[in-house]
Amino acid sequence: MGPQRIVCLTEEPTETLYLLGEQDRIVGISGFTVRPPQARKEKPKVSAFTSAKIGEILKLRPDFVVGFSDIQAEIASELIKHGVEVWISNHRSVEGIVDYVRRLGALVGAGERANALAGELERHLDAARERAARLPRRPKVYFEEWDSPQITGIRWVSELVGIAGGDDVFPEHAAMPLARDRILADPLEAARRAPELILGSWCGKKFRPEQVAAREGWSEVPAVRDGELHEVKSPIILQPGPAALTAGVDELSRIIEGWARRRAG
Repeated sequence: MGPQRIVCLTEEPTETLYLLGEQDRIVGISGFTVRPPQARKEKPKVSAFTSAKIGEILKLRPDFVVGFSDIQAEIASELIKHGVEVWISNHRSVEGIVDYVRRLGALVGAGERANALAGELERHLDAARERAARLPRRPKVYFEEWDSPQITGIRWVSELVGIAGGDDVFPEHAAMPLARDRILADPLEAARRAPELILGSWCGKKFRPEQVAAREGWSEVPAVRDGELHEVKSPIILQPGPAALTAGVDELSRIIEGWARRRAG
């Protein structure tokens, strides 16, 4: 049967469990959850990302808590001390997201459905790759996760940019799992790499293309010169779950294919 009272400390397990039809097992979610929308209406919010209401979680009598990354290590440790079973995933790649769906499904006794869902996600990515292969040219893409300090895109974002038909101008940064390791020490480094597309997803706040365009020394950047600065909403790209492999890659494809059409015209 698997666990029956699950607390999800981040959005991706919530979204995955809803997609698997196992939402009735969820008894608590992250306050940052936006997908699926009904989760916010149906489930109590008991955590942020780096903090959690331990007492409230314990009141829910969970038999399984799911979180993400070493950043939630202290939350996990505190719950473990209270005898709660905790699983912290630490995936950072597209392949890791697909594997995460399979593993979470197996852990809750829904392995067959999870394998089917993972297969659907892989086919969706394959379709995006096929569309990208037909593009006449691939743009150089700068993905900005935060503006002050400037933080470049994490690995799964960089990989999705590639799947959608672009080339990340900071591939060496993408391998760094922590945001602090992807901070640009020189604010002009992104400008020097001459991106043709700038994609912004400032976690928790609206991307302001006019502020990027107004940065000193950025006026001759091809993307700025051509007005190719676009927002990708953070809920569909910065969570390492199904949304990134569906809505996220679709949005990247839409933007990159639009850029290609404009260049061809």
